[in-house]
Amino acid sequence: MNILPKYLPADERRAATVEAVVALAAVQNPSEITTAAIAKRMGVTQGALFRHFPSKDSILEAVMGWVSNRLLTRLDAARAGARTPMAALEAVFLAHIDFVAAHPGVPRMLFGELQRAGDTLPKQAVQVLIGHYAARITDLLKRGVEAGEIDSAIDITTAAIQFIGSIQGLVIQSTLEGKPRRMRENAPAIFALYRRGIEARS
Repeated sequence: MNILPKYLPADERRAATVEAVVALAAVQNPSEITTAAIAKRMGVTQGALFRHFPSKDSILEAVMGWVSNRLLTRLDAARAGARTPMAALEAVFLAHIDFVAAHPGVPRMLFGELQRAGDTLPKQAVQVLIGHYAARITDLLKRGVEAGEIDSAIDITTAAIQFIGSIQGLVIQSTLEGKPRRMRENAPAIFALYRRGIEARS
């Protein structure tokens, strides 16, 4: 349990709530995280929690916003530092794996939200994140084709799906093994295999 100062600015309290949920999701089923568990983790009452969030869904929506901002910012920084489209794809792949290894509860929450019935605000936030993510990968693949690095005969949409699927496979495998940090060890070889499938032949 993290005991927070009794008086915190509203923004800091909301940020602490998001961080508590992300931490809890790493050690238990996200669907079973209750507001009582979140409050206990933070060392506050549920009443204090609800002064900043009107419902559990509003907390989850804030969490999805945090994930989207942190992940996409990290990926944008990774691709900005790369010299070629293919190098950018690899940098994005490895940056994504690093993010998940540091926050193992995040993919569990994303998958959980996508499986929820109905069109909830947290689910919508996840769908928006996936859309922004896929657009970035598609853009890099197109740039790779234009640069002559990527086979012009490949289907860009399929290649983007395979990119995302390769990361999801690593995440699922590490979850089954209970060793999220193993993703970092396996990621370079997985990307190398992906690269061989899309790169232009001389």
